[in-house]
Amino acid sequence: MAHDDQIRREARKLYVFKRQSLPTIGIALTVSEPTLRRWKADAKQRGDDWDMGRAANTIAGEGMEMLVSTVIEDFVVLYQTTIESVKTDRDISAPDRVKLMASLADAFHKTISAAGRVSPKISELGVAMDVLKRLADFTRQHHPDRAGLLLEVLEPFGTHLSEAYGS
Repeated sequence: MAHDDQIRREARKLYVFKRQSLPTIGIALTVSEPTLRRWKADAKQRGDDWDMGRAANTIAGEGMEMLVSTVIEDFVVLYQTTIESVKTDRDISAPDRVKLMASLADAFHKTISAAGRVSPKISELGVAMDVLKRLADFTRQHHPDRAGLLLEVLEPFGTHLSEAYGS
C-alpha cells in the first residue's frame, strides 16, 4: 500500500514530538510497523535521524532535568524489580546473590552520581534561559518598540549561554 508524504510527515511528528511508539503510530495512521521502520531508516540515511530529533525535542521541550528524572525513575523501577527477583529466586546461590547485590548497589551509586553531575549545570542553564525569556516578555510588554532589537541579540546570546554551560 502506497502512502503519501503527508502520512510520512505525520508519522515522524508523532514519533519525534509526541514520543509515540512505532506500533502506536502504525495503529493511528493504519501503516504497518515494518513500513514505519523502513521510513525511519530511509530518513536516517538522508540525514534525518528521528531518534536524534526525538532526543533533542525532549531536552528542549521538557528540559534535561525532566530527562534525568525520567531516567532515574526508570532505573529505580528496574532496580526494585531486580532486587525482588534476586530475593525470591531460590536457584541463585548465596555467593551469587551477594555478587548480584554488590553489582546492583554499584550500578545504583553510579547512576545517581552521574545524574547529580548532569543536573547542576542544566539547572544553571535553565535559570539563565528563564531570565532571558522573562526579559524578552518584560520588554515586549513594557517597551514593545525595542522588543525586535532585543530578540535580535537574545537569540545568538542564548546559543552562547548553552555553550558556556556545556549543554
